[in-house]
Amino acid sequence: MLDLEFYRGKRVFVTGHTGFKGTWLCKMLTGAGAEVTGYSLEPPTQPNLFSLSGVEGQMRSVIGDVRDFDRLWQVFSEARPELVLHLAAQPIVREGYRDPRGTYETNVMGTVNLLECARRAGTVRSFLNVTTDKVYINREWCWGYREEEPLDGFDPYSNSKSCSELVTHCYRSSFFADGRTAVSTARAGNVIGGGDFAPDRIIPDCIRAVQSGRTIAVRNPHSTRPYQHVLEPLGAYLTIARAQWDDPSLAGAYNVGPDECDCVTTGELTDLFCETWGEGAAWENLAEANAPHEANFLKLDCSRVKQVFGWRPRWHIRECLSLVCDFARVMQRGGDIPAEMEREIALYRGGA
Repeated sequence: MLDLEFYRGKRVFVTGHTGFKGTWLCKMLTGAGAEVTGYSLEPPTQPNLFSLSGVEGQMRSVIGDVRDFDRLWQVFSEARPELVLHLAAQPIVREGYRDPRGTYETNVMGTVNLLECARRAGTVRSFLNVTTDKVYINREWCWGYREEEPLDGFDPYSNSKSCSELVTHCYRSSFFADGRTAVSTARAGNVIGGGDFAPDRIIPDCIRAVQSGRTIAVRNPHSTRPYQHVLEPLGAYLTIARAQWDDPSLAGAYNVGPDECDCVTTGELTDLFCETWGEGAAWENLAEANAPHEANFLKLDCSRVKQVFGWRPRWHIRECLSLVCDFARVMQRGGDIPAEMEREIALYRGGA
């Protein structure tokens, strides 16, 4: 059971709130009665979950760039947040190759700017920076990476998030060592879920294909990833942020991912999607001979977050895909997207 009563009345600042994960997070927080201020670029896709979710009317939504310190500080100082959840990022590996400078500016200096706001404001008791499972030097091991493994993501996206981790550690040691602001990072695996319309992601590609009657194209069918439903890491983020509010000694770095039995290849994930969707859904291997480098084998060891906070994944991969398909069918028939989001959040929190 995920108890969000702690967040009722709390002032929470969320960056990247118009994105896929950010929208689901704000839906959870506003539903719990938090006073949420979001700071982000315009929604990155059309359609987009932020516009469909109905959450904009339940929070203060500010369109801005984390690279613009003056604007960020103005909004931050007005909000006087007690908790900060930093999700704003350039999150796509292939986009990092296309625009490395913009990726580093957003993922590194954006983190610096937000931490500097927290340092100046003096109101923040709990700060969580969301990074990625790709921050580690990837040795293609068959076991999960632990938080003590060396950081050095290969590609510009992954490397910029490694730098974001180092920036966060520096601020924690240099400016927040007195415990007045507890600062953690969460290294999450690949997320799937309803309302993701991003390019170059396997589940959105699957849904776009089947809804238009096409065969699904899979670029990296043999790559193993820690896929999890979007609500899983969000539940972990909220658990960490609450726990370190009460006990700043819990601040640190935490992996957040599925159990090992749910770490599957992209091909296996697509097989399960096709089986769940039905209607003759099928896929083909369209691996690119000269595609940009991406890690082939990637797992996380999540023992720390489980031991420290008692967090556990709620859903196995088949259940995650069932929810993905449920959401897609609701949208396909023009159904009630906010109600579907609330239903899935209630299920995740422990409802019937």
